[in-house]
Amino acid sequence: MAIALERPSRPEDFSQFKKDMVALVPSLRAFARGLCRNRDLADDLAQEAMTRAWAARETYIPGSNFKAWMFTILRNEFYNSLRKSKRETSLEPEQAERALIQQATQENGIHVSDVERTMSRLPSQQAEALWLVAGAGMSYEEAAIIVGTNIGTVKSRVSRARETMRVFMGDVAISAATQKPLAS
Repeated sequence: MAIALERPSRPEDFSQFKKDMVALVPSLRAFARGLCRNRDLADDLAQEAMTRAWAARETYIPGSNFKAWMFTILRNEFYNSLRKSKRETSLEPEQAERALIQQATQENGIHVSDVERTMSRLPSQQAEALWLVAGAGMSYEEAAIIVGTNIGTVKSRVSRARETMRVFMGDVAISAATQKPLAS
């Protein structure tokens, strides 16, 4: 027996969609920063993901996991952009380095920059899992849905990522980096 789920049909039905999307902006940006490891590119990625989600809003089924849906769109957009960038001409190494170097914007940002630097050393799957669980405050189940794997794999990746960070930074950094979502 098929169950028909009701989709919004009038513009006013999308007001909750818009509210939910706006509420996720900080978490989306934090996850994008974890993927891109560059604030400007991450902001562009989050904006593109929100644009795509808005364009596909009629396909969203109310009552399903909106957060997982949005993070999946962002993740897919990231991997699409990686594939596209492989086909584009890259800058010379010196030009690329100058373009990516950013001045610190916070005087007390040493801990955040240390965490970000250490996370950039993690394998991409571990960094992604850690950003979803610790950075965005998602459950292991939600993270598993987004990355398309089982819960045990996500738990393992997060555990390995935390252990690697502990080796590089010590226990203090782990508690600071993983006790509350970084998007807040």
